[in-house]
Amino acid sequence: MEYRLPSIPTVDQVQVEARAASFQKRSIKKSSKRAALDLIIRMTDLTTLEGMDTPGKVRMLCQKARTPHVENPDIPSVAAVCVYPTMVSIAKEALKGTSIHVAAVATAFPSGQSFLPIRTEEVRQTVAQGADEIDMVINRGAFLSGDYNTVYNEIVAFKEACGPAHLKVILETGELHTYDQVRKASHIAMDAGADFIKTSTGKVSPAATLPVTLVMLEAIRDHYKKTGIKIGMKPAGGIRTAKLAWQYLCMVKETLGDDWLDPSMFRFGASSLLNDVLMQWQRQDTGRYQSSHYFSLD
Repeated sequence: MEYRLPSIPTVDQVQVEARAASFQKRSIKKSSKRAALDLIIRMTDLTTLEGMDTPGKVRMLCQKARTPHVENPDIPSVAAVCVYPTMVSIAKEALKGTSIHVAAVATAFPSGQSFLPIRTEEVRQTVAQGADEIDMVINRGAFLSGDYNTVYNEIVAFKEACGPAHLKVILETGELHTYDQVRKASHIAMDAGADFIKTSTGKVSPAATLPVTLVMLEAIRDHYKKTGIKIGMKPAGGIRTAKLAWQYLCMVKETLGDDWLDPSMFRFGASSLLNDVLMQWQRQDTGRYQSSHYFSLD
């Protein structure tokens, strides 16, 4: 299919960075902190994407996803566990009986450098293993060459291969270089059928940042105004503290509104964020911080 990129306004770099910086000055009142911590946990995609991942490590991660802190049953479970395709069946079995989704990376993650039929078949096989969500990476080489038609049609093919699974499209914003490019890639992904757009694989620096995420949130807002279709957002990589996650939530609320303050519309891609949130939760309960040694790494 021939795709024509619609007219997209130029991003004002100074204004975007100034507005993003303003969220770093926001604070959450004590009475609201518990609700914010609860929401962050319920929005987290607990992730392990390492070459040394084993079935045992994935089962341990799934146990933590179900019960983030065994001594406190009030702490909710996370939104999803994100793993490599070969670990989907392990995670699916470990999470049986819960509402936690199994997400899996696909399409030659993290580079995206493989033949289209191979990447498409990987999506199909991963969904067949039980994945509820597919996190795919766009063809950055095609995008940076101005071949938007290829980028669009590949996402369309992956969306079709997903069947009932949701498709989260990773832009790898650290390789796109400018906010204008991020905005273009966001619109292409949404036009092609993405259920979510996502900043990063977590394998490239910089990963998620407040300004980049703001550009993507504004693209989602404009897409919604134009089409009436709500697209989700997932910043991933580099979000390690509850304080920073609160800033993202403030930005989401003020840019998109309360409808996006829900795990079905916004996720954090994180591996270390959860432990800091748990430490903050314990601080709310006891008035004291616990050492990080009291919380499992996986």
